[in-house]
Amino acid sequence: MNVAELILSRGQDAAVALLHRETVVTYGELRDAVARIAGGLLARGRRRSDRVGVFSENNPFFAKTYLGILHAGLTAVPLQTDLTAEAFARTVADAGLNDVFVSNRFLNRLRPWAGKLGLTLFPESQEMCRVGGPLPPPAARAAADLASLMFTSGSTGSPKGVMVTHRNIECNSRDIIAYLGLQPDDRVMAVLPFHYCFGLSLLHTHLMAGGSVVLNNEFKLFPESVLVEMQRKECTGFAGVPSTYQILLRNSRFRQMTFPKLRWFQQAGGRLPNACIQELREAFPTVRFFLMYGQTEGTARLSYLPPERLADKPGSIGRGLPTTKLEVLRTDGTPVAPGSDEIGEIVASGGNIAPGYWNDPVETGRFFRNGRLHTGDLARVDSEGFIFIVEREREMIKTGGNRVSAKEVEDVIAELPEVVEAAVVGAPHELLGEAIKALVVPAGDAGLAARDVLAHCHRRLPSFKVPEEVIFVRCLPHNSSGKILKAKLKEMIVRLRTAQFSREDGAAGRHLHVVAQPCLA
Repeated sequence: MNVAELILSRGQDAAVALLHRETVVTYGELRDAVARIAGGLLARGRRRSDRVGVFSENNPFFAKTYLGILHAGLTAVPLQTDLTAEAFARTVADAGLNDVFVSNRFLNRLRPWAGKLGLTLFPESQEMCRVGGPLPPPAARAAADLASLMFTSGSTGSPKGVMVTHRNIECNSRDIIAYLGLQPDDRVMAVLPFHYCFGLSLLHTHLMAGGSVVLNNEFKLFPESVLVEMQRKECTGFAGVPSTYQILLRNSRFRQMTFPKLRWFQQAGGRLPNACIQELREAFPTVRFFLMYGQTEGTARLSYLPPERLADKPGSIGRGLPTTKLEVLRTDGTPVAPGSDEIGEIVASGGNIAPGYWNDPVETGRFFRNGRLHTGDLARVDSEGFIFIVEREREMIKTGGNRVSAKEVEDVIAELPEVVEAAVVGAPHELLGEAIKALVVPAGDAGLAARDVLAHCHRRLPSFKVPEEVIFVRCLPHNSSGKILKAKLKEMIVRLRTAQFSREDGAAGRHLHVVAQPCLA
């Protein structure tokens, strides 16, 4: 089974597949374009083992070329559009790319890079689907054959190419469609980039269900315009990472707007603070909220929490998908005791688990062992088998002999309605080992002071978990998928030592408040 054929098999020819601004693409038009792109690639001598890049924002061109590559039996490599020239060259070399489809928006940037690297560019303005030629049937692929190389965001280290197979996509997409209950009348607003596994899963699942996808690239600059388009195009669903929802809740009219067709929210890519989830549930009581957990190495999703369990399982990622087994294991490989405070690592197995990292046997051996994915996430399990993530091991802060979860402190700070977003990291400290630093983005003219944040933390946390410093900034550094770059935050803390500070009257005057700090993204 070629997964491109499966993805495009359900939608009726006249049904709407994609909407981008004023452009509407039907399933019949999409299928024809995909087949012609596949024919063009094969006519140019591309063969089964070849990888082909796609460098584009979310638009119909991306969907056509990505699916065309899969249809031809080749391997698609969606590329992050915010790559520097050096990072682009490394990724091209890692993936062994000779060809890259590029949208009009990025053509001028890529031309000089491609020239130096000897790449062949296929520009949007000369899209292959406009060229006549044979319309081949989908190339037959074994389930274990590669469909795509998905490069991880690199938020916790160097990006790695995850090998995603046709079977991985089929298995994970079927599970997601089942628990969301997706139907041909579903229409999702897609603001997450398709080079990110969560964003690409929206394309996979909605097309496989015969539904439609609204493509919008304006969220970072004009979040409220996305909401207006959701109303106008009658979207039934919306998907985002934590920062997506926090921005909408604090910096838009989201809660005051109505969306008559909206049926569900999806949230993954990190844990959204419980206070924000509660705000969403109160503002949209008839909209089902699906809290999910996943990794690129698991294609997209590993677990979800049913909406009806949000109230009695706050903070849980739920349980594994129907075809995904999730275990929380001790270091000796045995399961932790359910209902206890014992902590172990989440380990996943199933048809959605990738076979490993491209050309990286060392890292593959670290995280993929005996057919199972070792996620690196620490968690506990309650008496009903629901999993609660504590923290990623590498993000635990070791301060004064204590281990502190950065996420726990972030969640407490996010309870303040004047906070758009918060990030907590450990910085080197001579006596404590690491000191807890909180970087906070306040909402508009909220008038929030560092002492307000600290007072709230003292009310909700033991003293050893209260930040030593609170630093206000206009924004936090995110990667293109919307995830906070913790490594960059630590670098910023060092640079901020030379910035202009004013003292706040916190405990012993130790807590600092940055004045007029520029955006640090």
